[in-house]
Amino acid sequence: MKPQILTIDRGVEVYTPERCYIIELANTPDDPHASIALARVVPGITTRWHRLVGTIERYVIIEGRGRVEVGDLPPREVAAGDVVIIPALCRQRITNIGTNDLTFLAICTPRFEQKNYEEVENP
Repeated sequence: MKPQILTIDRGVEVYTPERCYIIELANTPDDPHASIALARVVPGITTRWHRLVGTIERYVIIEGRGRVEVGDLPPREVAAGDVVIIPALCRQRITNIGTNDLTFLAICTPRFEQKNYEEVENP
């Protein structure tokens, strides 16, 4: 790995089938140990139930209000500054319960790869 400074390009925000918008801030084979994405969920939307194979994910809430569901934990409200830790193979989804966008960092270790994403039907 070499030293780098990556800058955000808001023009590359992508709407995903998961029902959220994603900007990959850092996700490259040059840094296989971690990835960072900026996620945005619009008001009233719940992302699809999903899990990641072989990948631990952390949500760092930046702004907005959400209700997160992780594994068998009861649903929990989250807001700016809260951190959600999601072990590999643990089902997850998040709902924007506020009136503004819910934004959070999604930090994965090792880095996120689409092949490790699995939708979970009727958990």
